[in-house]
Amino acid sequence: MAKSILPYMELSSATVIAGSSVVAGKLMVNKLPLFLTQGICLMAALMVLIPLTLKKEKGIPRINTKDLPVIFLQALTGMFLFRVFMLYGLKHTSAIESGIITSSTPAVLALFSFVAFKEKFTWNRTAGILFTVAGILMINTIGVGETQGQGLNTLAGNLLILFAVICEALLTVFRKMTSKAVSPITGTTMVTIFSFILFIPFSIMDVQRIDFAAISLNQWLLILYYGIVVTAMAYILWFSGVSKVSAGTAAVYTGCIPVSTVLLSCAVLKESFTWIHLGGTFLVISGIVFMTIFKSKEI
Repeated sequence: MAKSILPYMELSSATVIAGSSVVAGKLMVNKLPLFLTQGICLMAALMVLIPLTLKKEKGIPRINTKDLPVIFLQALTGMFLFRVFMLYGLKHTSAIESGIITSSTPAVLALFSFVAFKEKFTWNRTAGILFTVAGILMINTIGVGETQGQGLNTLAGNLLILFAVICEALLTVFRKMTSKAVSPITGTTMVTIFSFILFIPFSIMDVQRIDFAAISLNQWLLILYYGIVVTAMAYILWFSGVSKVSAGTAAVYTGCIPVSTVLLSCAVLKESFTWIHLGGTFLVISGIVFMTIFKSKEI
């Protein structure tokens, strides 16, 4: 019995952690320098990922030189630019809206797959994309219109979050271009290493204007949480769970991410959950359901 429910516990834990990353990012970006904290987060993640990779691969893995540029593009888009857009976006919009918008990644990925890999559209993919777009438009039109005195600021933040979603989708596109010889854990470790290198020069600039003594213990713990739990542990849990269930079952769990983000934003950040957020969440999750559960012929 324990083994039968373990994959679902792993997937659930991974999605809750993914949802908490938005809340943790919101807490960090309000008080801490973005580039320096992300550099430290990635360094902490590498302290976990490198030993695991060496153990799993039984030494330093060999990577084809043709894969290195593609892995670098994964790092540039899916981790470096994704985090920059996400965290700057969180400065101007709520964690709730950010979580709902980031859950549109499957729809954006479906569009990119059509362009990059000529994957044909099915009626359920089309419906999923339309539902997702409707949810995002609901948040960015009606929702922004109801924001008191901060409409344009919130819209700018939401657009940055949308750019982050595009970068995250590009990560998957570039990952599909990587040869199968690169294992998931090796690929993730290499992406993290490249991302860490990209953050270094900007982190150095942050070092020159920060007082480390002013960083509280709670803030240091938050940085470590974002690095070890969000960056490393969430991946480990997700990959472990995915390896034991069908792809369709795992994909459905992505719908839990905006739910966990909304609940944690209300509980931790005390943000207000309005009927706009409820409607947007319903539409986006409906889009995910259409793309991951229903099957149909290609059109």
